[in-house]
Amino acid sequence: MADLSLLLTRGYAQNSALKIVGDRHELTARQRMAVARAACPDDALQRRKAAEVDRRDLAGQGLLIDGYNLLMTIETALAGGLVFRCRDGCLRDIAGVHGTYRKVDETIPAIEQIGAVLARLAVSRACWILDSPVSNSGRLATILRGVAAQHTWPWETQLLPRPDPVLIQSSEIVATADSAILDRTTRWFNLAAEVVCALKLPSARISVDLAPAQPS
Repeated sequence: MADLSLLLTRGYAQNSALKIVGDRHELTARQRMAVARAACPDDALQRRKAAEVDRRDLAGQGLLIDGYNLLMTIETALAGGLVFRCRDGCLRDIAGVHGTYRKVDETIPAIEQIGAVLARLAVSRACWILDSPVSNSGRLATILRGVAAQHTWPWETQLLPRPDPVLIQSSEIVATADSAILDRTTRWFNLAAEVVCALKLPSARISVDLAPAQPS
């Protein structure tokens, strides 16, 4: 991860740098994906840290949630899957939505864990942003509204064809670990890390902690 971050810092293209590092260390395809998601250049790291909102500053604030990005990480953690602490402090997995989302056993517990954290942080409003082109997004929005109603949480949901521009341009705090959004948004909160780490979910495995690593 440090090697890739160094090459990115020096201006190498992502794909070229990843091939150099992956070949040098004889990484498998999944290992390369994990390293790619964990690394970032120095300037991106500095921007992300400067824009990150402290948990103590969330009380009374509204929050836009990058729905699938957050939920699938927490689902993976609850299922005991591989979750990586990356250079910027975000938690990421190597799963992804490929046009279809399917509810799993961990979906409701994940939503409830997220809600408990948001309630404890006294967030005034949470808006879940979901990708409308992803199949079953409407069903997930219904589930989110149902869980929120049970707990009287101040949530709403929005299904958008292109969520990224909305998240990037919003003046509200954004909860995401998506690098493309983090590099352009003005304020963000590391909600996945708060849920997984602060609550110390028993089945979660932070399998590789890459956050302290620095390029030499």
